[in-house]
Amino acid sequence: VQLQASGGGLVQAGGSLRLSCAASGSIFMINDMAWYRQAPGTQRELVASITSGGSADYADSVKGRFTISRDNAKNTVYLQMSSLKPEDTAVYYCNAVVKTYINRWWTHYWGQGTQVTVSS
Repeated sequence: VQLQASGGGLVQAGGSLRLSCAASGSIFMINDMAWYRQAPGTQRELVASITSGGSADYADSVKGRFTISRDNAKNTVYLQMSSLKPEDTAVYYCNAVVKTYINRWWTHYWGQGTQVTVSS
């Protein structure tokens, strides 16, 4: 299973970006999908998660500014980020909990990370 993230970049404070992450491979089923981020010198933190049924949860720091969504037919998760702040600068990683046709137990898979830089 591979997760391919895209959509990062450089944006001014107050701007918007949309991240995408597509899962591919021998996927039998995907449960939760999520976005994490890691700034230099800090631990990776959960930004937002979404269940297969579409229920979303957010870190307090991004509530009201970020929206997570998914397209189950495309095995893709999105993160719409608005009103971006310099403190949102980080590498953003997507995560998916997947059952494959080979291993019928839930396994976490990670994307390669995409850089988001917000300038003040």
